[in-house]
Amino acid sequence: KYEIMILLTEEINNNELKNWVFQYAKLLRKFSVCDISVISRGKRNFAYSISNKVKGNYIQINFSSLPKHIINFANVLKMDSQVLRFLLFTKS
Repeated sequence: KYEIMILLTEEINNNELKNWVFQYAKLLRKFSVCDISVISRGKRNFAYSISNKVKGNYIQINFSSLPKHIINFANVLKMDSQVLRFLLFTKS
């Protein structure tokens, strides 16, 4: 089981945010991921600026997967211009 916290730019409106999450949930399914749970943590101010941004959208995704699929998903997130940062946790 894994948990990933994704920090997106503030410019995304609620509709675009839902579409973004749906698109990545479908992508996770292609990587044979199961038990996907998405939680929007809302817009928050940063403690310091990240890429000249002071506010962003926090998205939490919980899922179960084989470790080999995590690297592929992380590479896709790195290429997305709307993703400022992400952090992946292993849940026990």
